[in-house]
Amino acid sequence: MAKTAAAMHILVKEEKLAQDLLAELEQGADFEKLAKKHSTCPSGKKGGHLGEFKKGAMVPAFDKVVFSCPLLVPYGPLHTQFGFHIIKVLYRN
Repeated sequence: MAKTAAAMHILVKEEKLAQDLLAELEQGADFEKLAKKHSTCPSGKKGGHLGEFKKGAMVPAFDKVVFSCPLLVPYGPLHTQFGFHIIKVLYRN
């Protein structure tokens, strides 16, 4: 079972925007460029990179997705108290 993961995300306030961004990503859009342009999270300035973190470090719903969704495939939108996330897991250890 993985204990750490590295992920990127794009955080937005509206579900419709999250769905539109996911559709763009599925058509081959650049995740980092979209994160820099749209994400309301401070990580957006870094292309959405959250770095490596331990299981349990993020809010439960986010954590569950990061440790279960397919690698390297944009996933979402996931709603948390922060807004709507599009998540891309880079790796798990």
